[in-house]
Amino acid sequence: MFWLGLFLVMAFLLQGFLGFLQIKNFSANFGELRKKGKVLIGKNPKKIRSGSLILMAIDNEGNIKDARIMKGVTVFAKFNQLSKLHSMNIAEVASDYKFITSFDKLTQQCILNAYRNYINFKTGKLAIDDLDTSINLFSMPLFEKIKMQILQISNFIKQRFVREK
Repeated sequence: MFWLGLFLVMAFLLQGFLGFLQIKNFSANFGELRKKGKVLIGKNPKKIRSGSLILMAIDNEGNIKDARIMKGVTVFAKFNQLSKLHSMNIAEVASDYKFITSFDKLTQQCILNAYRNYINFKTGKLAIDDLDTSINLFSMPLFEKIKMQILQISNFIKQRFVREK
């Protein structure tokens, strides 16, 4: 039992450290793009499947100066250049069906989410969810797996040891 506890603590610490490195990578990319203009963020968060996050440096007219995307399931995901979007207008990209479908589904959803955030910003209708950057620590995959195992164990105990009246 000691080794299981030690393993869980080590896994938690490793995940925390790797998460810190990923946040550091995000901060570095955000800082670089911030020097080029306003940064538009589009997200497509997933808990189990691959999620994605796009950062776009834009000018006041919505022209994309630089774009980077991060896709992946693990904390090893890094930002990559998205050069197809450079020098394009965010409104034109979002409205051009043929162009936007040239990207994979995750990238499409990120671009459309970024465009929605751009429109909401321009019209002054940003929702609190658009600004929410909080992270629920207990929604991380390790905790989700532990929660599922606890539920399975409790259901097993109920079936085996709780007698109906």
